[in-house]
Amino acid sequence: MRFGVLGAVDVRTEDGVRVEIPEAKVRALLAVLLTVPGKVVSADRLIRDLWDGELPANPANALQHKVSQLRGVFDKAEPGARKLVVHRAPGYLLDVPADAVDVGRFRLLLREARATKDAAERAALLGEALAACGSPDDIDDDNPVLRVARAEYFADLIAAIEERGAALLEIGDHARALDGVRGLMSGNFPALHGHSPHRPLARSVHMRALYGLGRQAEALDSFAQFRDRLAEETGLDPSPDLVALHHAILRQDPSLGPPPAAIAPPRTNLPAPVGEIIGRDADVPAVVAALGAGRLVTLTGPGGVGKTRLAVEAARSFDDRPVWFLDLAGLAAGAGAETLIDVLATTLGLRDEAAADPAVALRAVPTLLVVDNCEHVVDAAACVVSRLLREVPGLRVLATGQEPLSVGGENVHPVAPLPAEAAAELFRSLATVPSDVDAARAVAAICARLDGIPLALELAATRVRTLGLHGLAQRLDERFTLLTGGGRDAPGRHRTLRAMIDWSWELATVAERETLRRLSVHAGGWTLAAAGTVAGRDVLDELTRLVDRSLVAMTDTTAGPRYRLLESVRAYAAERLEEAGETRETALRHLAHYLAEATRHLSLVDDLRFADTEAPNLRAALGTALAEADERARTLVDALAWPQILNGRYAETARSLDAVLALGEDAKLRVWRTGVALLAGESCDADLRALAEAVPEKERPWAFWFLAHANRGFGDLDVTAALADTAIETAGYEVSLAAAARAVRASVHRVRGDFAAAEADAAAVVRFEMFADPWTLSTATGTLAVVAEIRGDYDRAERLHGKALRSAEELGLWIEASFQRSGLGRIALLRGDHAAADDHHARAAELARAQGHVVAEEFAEVGLALSARRQGRHAEAERLLARWVDWLRTVDGEPGLALVLAELGFAAEQLGDHAKALRLHRDGLAAARRIGDPRAVALAFEGMAGAHAADGEPALAARLLGAAATLRESVGAPLPAGERGDVERIGARVREALGEAGFSAEFATALAPETVSDGS
Repeated sequence: MRFGVLGAVDVRTEDGVRVEIPEAKVRALLAVLLTVPGKVVSADRLIRDLWDGELPANPANALQHKVSQLRGVFDKAEPGARKLVVHRAPGYLLDVPADAVDVGRFRLLLREARATKDAAERAALLGEALAACGSPDDIDDDNPVLRVARAEYFADLIAAIEERGAALLEIGDHARALDGVRGLMSGNFPALHGHSPHRPLARSVHMRALYGLGRQAEALDSFAQFRDRLAEETGLDPSPDLVALHHAILRQDPSLGPPPAAIAPPRTNLPAPVGEIIGRDADVPAVVAALGAGRLVTLTGPGGVGKTRLAVEAARSFDDRPVWFLDLAGLAAGAGAETLIDVLATTLGLRDEAAADPAVALRAVPTLLVVDNCEHVVDAAACVVSRLLREVPGLRVLATGQEPLSVGGENVHPVAPLPAEAAAELFRSLATVPSDVDAARAVAAICARLDGIPLALELAATRVRTLGLHGLAQRLDERFTLLTGGGRDAPGRHRTLRAMIDWSWELATVAERETLRRLSVHAGGWTLAAAGTVAGRDVLDELTRLVDRSLVAMTDTTAGPRYRLLESVRAYAAERLEEAGETRETALRHLAHYLAEATRHLSLVDDLRFADTEAPNLRAALGTALAEADERARTLVDALAWPQILNGRYAETARSLDAVLALGEDAKLRVWRTGVALLAGESCDADLRALAEAVPEKERPWAFWFLAHANRGFGDLDVTAALADTAIETAGYEVSLAAAARAVRASVHRVRGDFAAAEADAAAVVRFEMFADPWTLSTATGTLAVVAEIRGDYDRAERLHGKALRSAEELGLWIEASFQRSGLGRIALLRGDHAAADDHHARAAELARAQGHVVAEEFAEVGLALSARRQGRHAEAERLLARWVDWLRTVDGEPGLALVLAELGFAAEQLGDHAKALRLHRDGLAAARRIGDPRAVALAFEGMAGAHAADGEPALAARLLGAAATLRESVGAPLPAGERGDVERIGARVREALGEAGFSAEFATALAPETVSDGS
């Protein structure tokens, strides 16, 4: 991750994505840690800086909470990044190198520049250092935490500006030297005022640069302004060196270079932009900065992505020098260097002998040359640009093309398609679009299908008047016949989508075209190994060229490079594949490759990552197998079922299984299908034991375990326990399967209230962790955490939930992570830390919704409701809980219904509706008895006690409280302190009505649990 402290505190991922830190105290915490990256900041200082004397009730806990929030923000941006925030006595540190922070990168480059003798290289390094920090006026100096660090930085910043200006003057680049110090001279950088207003070196650079650009009068005026201000503010005179420079300018001393009259005024032939540039807010300054740091920048990207528009916009920033625009699109493919020289000479207006060597004219003054559309004459463009850069020291070149020029000193800036929001903004600017939600969704779908390519969006926008938004979105499968409405003033290759891609296709070699069309069978991305297998040969050379030509996009991941095609390029290449008669043969190679990968089973982590990353290709491979009625479809679906289930893709797994089962019944696939239905909360009347016994004997232990896992929490606990027991008994030497079955059995024991048995089973799994996969360990650890919570050992519960959460996050099991995050929320709630509880539960709900997992979402939202009621927000608690009652009644086993009804009953009682409260608690008692959970039964008794006490029946309430306490004691789970709030509240009301002696007598006369009616 990369950090900035010179503006508002800024965090970005390695991909450049900005990380939002919405909470002010968390930003302040990060700011303090960033002042000394890699070094410990004491907890005392952190507390002092964050709360500035107005300390919270428990400063240490409050600080820990902010640290936890910061880690959570990091993890959400880049999984695993939470470990960057390290606890080390006596405080915390941010474990990143100094150059991960903008000030650190700036100072590193500054030191390197000062050690460099070559002026051009020194200027480039200083430019890069300054670019790392942006404009001084982006700096917000109101942050007291960073004020001291920034004050030290300002002195170095001013020195770097001066030194870069001096280095640029050494190489004759007066225009950029002037740019660099202009802000210091004109007051354009108010942030730097008051730091060093009277520096003679900056003034000297300003004066020399103005003179070198032919602006002698302005150079003299610069000296006069400096002299007058210096006298007014300090009473001093300018330094002797500055006075000598003033005299040299007055007499046009030859040592200063050519006299002003010999320098031509700036000129340009840049095309005037039509409309604002959209979606390139970061690209334009990045290109300008790159041109400041180096002399050759090449914009690369696929056809129609907007390279020319970006180049023109960036070039407009150089308004104090000649900027020449050289369009090579009209040249024949393969044109030579001589032809390019002729075009350049014509563009510059050179004739006769001068036309033979444009370098002579370009040497007169620093110039920017924009060379557009190089891809079809790339060899000639590389030759000419390289030669000009060698012969003209003051020249800068901004080139565009579908591939780099590949010459020395080139800085390649890939131009990506527009991100979703910018693409939608561009589309709306080109077409009349309603402002309703449906229209926004249609625009988003169109932009996604067209990959955010500006030209494709422009062509599509012309069809909205005829087809409407939804009609256009529905017909994008016909994109090449549909998108043909380019402007009459556009080049031929930009008038239709097909012509745009034809342009790139024709530039490819025969081998590159063959590779490209075969790669089109991939859905989503692919690896280098997959490319070779699917193409039928080694394609590294062709793939490299296709990436260079921007026909294939490459992403560098930790697992190695991945490649993909833009959707329009993929559709075009698929057409070419069909024309070549290779579609079926290539699709079968694709199926064979992904089947082999899916059945390797290296580890659970690898299987999960593979199933998630390659999901589009796996769907395509299955589609091929089904279309061929190929038996390999069974093998593929069987291999993918468990990773897809763990990734929460129940509906997709069910569809795949249904499609394969339609080819013929299969006992093992039927077990998978039934289990998926159970996990998705569907009603299931199947005989689970009979299903398990129908599979081949070798796989029966697996079938018993999987059906037990799927039925857990959704069906009859006796059935679940029996299935788990059989799996354990028949597992034999399959110890990992036995461990998984014991983890399931542990959860059954927990629900039944047999906490000793639950802990024994779960602890056995954890103790022999070498025999259990990470998912099984995570679930067993979660069970131990819940048992610890029930027993009131909140420290242990929190530690175990945290361990299970980390394991789930490392595996990418976001559903399990949601449950464990809610578990941490429950612990925070029991400790009375409502802010932390709400944060954990809200993040858990967000995770669950992102995965489409209703059970996990319900568990998290119930946690939010628990917190709301305990904070006195009874109506809010009712609202959060009520939406889940009907859904829970539709789920086999009604998991969590008893708790939801109990909470709704307590809320009704506290809102004064005693009859409703009693009705809800009786309903909850019936639900608790159906699942056989003694703790849930006790909770219903306590709720009923509250309703009766409020309704004037204190004696009955006391006996119900006694029954609940007896029941909890019978299962070794007396109510811990963190859960006694309602019982103590109700008990206090009953004591007030009966007196202490009366309460004790009635309490001791506890009702037998079985005699309490649930009202049914």
